[in-house]
Amino acid sequence: MTHDSVTQDSETLSKAGAEESKSYGEALRDSPKRFINRELSWLEFNRRVLLEASNEAHPLLERVRFVSISANNLDEFFMVRVAGLRGQLRSGVETPSEDGLTPGEQLRLINERVRELAQEQLRCWRQLQEKLAAENINFVDPADLNKAEKLWLDDHFFLHVFPVLTPLAVDPAHPFPFIPNLGLTLALDLAHGGTGARMRALVRMPSKIDRFIRLPEILGGGVRLVLLEALIVTHIQKLFPGYTVKGQGLFRVIRDSDLEVEEEAEDLVRLFETALKRRRRGSVIRLETDAHMPAEMRAFVAEESDVEPDESSRSTACLP
Repeated sequence: MTHDSVTQDSETLSKAGAEESKSYGEALRDSPKRFINRELSWLEFNRRVLLEASNEAHPLLERVRFVSISANNLDEFFMVRVAGLRGQLRSGVETPSEDGLTPGEQLRLINERVRELAQEQLRCWRQLQEKLAAENINFVDPADLNKAEKLWLDDHFFLHVFPVLTPLAVDPAHPFPFIPNLGLTLALDLAHGGTGARMRALVRMPSKIDRFIRLPEILGGGVRLVLLEALIVTHIQKLFPGYTVKGQGLFRVIRDSDLEVEEEAEDLVRLFETALKRRRRGSVIRLETDAHMPAEMRAFVAEESDVEPDESSRSTACLP
């Protein structure tokens, strides 16, 4: 083969490659693949926020804060962005986004990514709990306390917690109540000690009381914390005298909080007042239940909250 023929073949291949590259570029220019879905991109951003909780260069409590920020971000994501997609789905909108995904396809991918992200959050929280314990910051069960500490907890419960609790029975005469957005609620399956009659009940966690109750410090004991829901369960007999607990579990709901505002509205102040009131009572977008909640109770809460199976999730524990 002569030098001229080699040069000619190289030029031919180069031209063919350039034409193929040009053709691919033109095809990509008109293809949805050149776009990144904004919802999935946001979830990836929130995953990077969570990764900061694993960064040992940060102080320990700052790492705990990053877990909390990630969880709060995810709540806001569901309240606004997922709520918008579900609204499109309910309205029968099938128009794909710039990246070529329909609302239904986006929701399926979001559910998969959120499931992975929630598992990462819990795994990170467990690891941080171990590191907190190494620094003498511990979460304790009221049952493991000594007599003096239990008496202190009793006093704290009756002085600060009991007066603001509203135990609610759920039966034909008392329908399932409205559960506020992000409100943590304890669901109970109770049985009467004398008659054996069963009753379902709810206890809302007070939002204006700290969820972490700090026990009095003892010499060398470090910081010990009791969760508010654990304290309430310990005193459940005071809320429902004569009943025993057959099943229990925490749950919370995330409601549609997306605001739709017409730019041409005559009175924006009144429009926003109405929108904000409606926002507090939006439809349930997501139901989170404790993995230890009995299946029957979980189904009961899901039915009463009017959520679909893909709008419900289970976790080892509701993150503090």
